[in-house]
Amino acid sequence: MVEEIDADGNTVRVVTRAEMRAGRLRHRCVFLLVVADGRLLVHRRADHKDVWPGRWDVAAGGVVTAGESWDVAASRELAEELGVDAEPVGVGEGSWSGDEAEVLGRVYVVEHPGPFRFDVGEVVEARFVDRAGLDDLLATEATCPDSVAVALPYVVARLS
Repeated sequence: MVEEIDADGNTVRVVTRAEMRAGRLRHRCVFLLVVADGRLLVHRRADHKDVWPGRWDVAAGGVVTAGESWDVAASRELAEELGVDAEPVGVGEGSWSGDEAEVLGRVYVVEHPGPFRFDVGEVVEARFVDRAGLDDLLATEATCPDSVAVALPYVVARLS
C-alpha cells in the first residue's frame, strides 16, 4: 500500500501500488546516492520494472510504503536493492512530475565502496562512474529523469 499525497506531502488516501501507477498519483519516494572515492554508483534497471524499464539510474531507492518513515524506507531500499547495511544520510528533498510519475522525494547519500549484492529483480548491471563517466552516461543512455532531476544535484560537485 502507498500513500497518495498532496503538494505539501500530506496523505490524501492510501491506495495500492497498481492504483498509484495507473492514476499517476503523487507519492513519496527515497533516492539513495552511493558514492566512493569521488565516484557515483549507477545501475541499469531490470527490463520488467513498472516505470522506466531498462533505463540507467543514478540512485537506488523506491516508493515509501504507507505508514513507513523516510529513514526506514531508505534503509529498507538500500538493503533490498544493493544488499548493503549502512547508514544513509539525508541531504535534501525535492519533487518531480512527468508523464510517468509524480513524486515527492527525499535524497540520501551513502558512502560505500561495496561489495554490493544486487537484487536480480531490480538491477541488471552496475558500475561506479567519475564525473566524465557520468556526463557520458547522461549524454548517451536513457536515464530515469526523476533521480537525475531531484537527487543528482546533491552529489555532482563531489565527483572527480
